[in-house]
Amino acid sequence: MSKKAKNTGGGNTIALNKKARHDYFIEDRYEAGLSLEGWEVKSLRAGRAQLSESYVLIKKGEAWLLGAHITPLPTASTHISPDPTRTRKLLLHSEELSKLIGLVERRGYTLVPLALYWKRGRAKLEVGLAKGKKAHDKRAVEKERDWQREKARTLKIH
Repeated sequence: MSKKAKNTGGGNTIALNKKARHDYFIEDRYEAGLSLEGWEVKSLRAGRAQLSESYVLIKKGEAWLLGAHITPLPTASTHISPDPTRTRKLLLHSEELSKLIGLVERRGYTLVPLALYWKRGRAKLEVGLAKGKKAHDKRAVEKERDWQREKARTLKIH
């Protein structure tokens, strides 16, 4: 049974979306499987993935990952033509998916890919249920971070 994603530390991480934590308030996290082709799995093993411009969209009761860039290896098979930014289906339990559909459509949340990692030999995507930050929110977070840093610095000196 799929549970909410836990810390994705260690050497299992393939790609992180650091921009997401800057642009959104992440309220909840979900772990989703990915429907991948063979060349994509090989590229992920080589660490050739980017999530920075990607997003999750819900269409016809299914979740899709758009804009994620998986660079094909030069040794990819000759009889296929790899598309690095193709739309990939996310694999979620039906109750998780229906809950997410309700939150996204009714309450104005956004689904943001946060991390791509390996779990028991399978590629997993950590999806965050997020609300967008306004410019003043970003400034407030930055100001708070700077204050915490300054406070730690002054406490260290004394």
